[in-house]
Amino acid sequence: MLSARDLTKSFTTSEGSLQVLSGVSVDVAQGESVALTGESGSGKSTLLHLLGCLDTPDSGTITLKGAPLHDLDEAGRAQIRRSRVSVIFQQLNLIPSLTVAQNLDFQARLAGVLDPSWQQELTQRLGLTHLLTRYPEQLSGGQQQRVAIGRSLAIRPELVLADEPTGNLDEATAETVLDLLLEGVGRSGSALLMVTHSPRLAARLDRVLHLQEGRLR
Repeated sequence: MLSARDLTKSFTTSEGSLQVLSGVSVDVAQGESVALTGESGSGKSTLLHLLGCLDTPDSGTITLKGAPLHDLDEAGRAQIRRSRVSVIFQQLNLIPSLTVAQNLDFQARLAGVLDPSWQQELTQRLGLTHLLTRYPEQLSGGQQQRVAIGRSLAIRPELVLADEPTGNLDEATAETVLDLLLEGVGRSGSALLMVTHSPRLAARLDRVLHLQEGRLR
């Protein structure tokens, strides 16, 4: 479903060019859940940004169900992010001026694919029904993360990319959030690629990839 081949990416720093990814290739099948592990600075977030059309590779190819993503312009990448690929950030990026209900609807409305029955199912399964009129600042970290998951799944994306979605949560809450994420992607038929530092959480996914110094090991 997702196929990336020989991806490279470097950034310019005050000390010169910094090579972050060096020939990374990865495949994710439809409905598969994959954990991406590695030390800080190994290139995990950079890889997710490339796969999620938030940035472009220096070289290499990315295809989603055979359609090339690596050479899209900004408008094309925005369309992919709006309707086919969802990214869950550790920082969550909930909109503080919108209620939980409005945050949950936001991406689906933007994509023109809001499905009230699916939205209601997500709200119930994520345990957010009693929180719909609250604002993000009125929620706990775990509750905010559930809203972010619901927002990302509202469009029924083909691919969900999650960057340390449980990194700021305690162990018990992290387990609960991962349960909900796995259930949600299963119900929506999405594939999942999740960055995590936790071997325990990584082991719960179908497959584990390890990134080290810009290469998959």
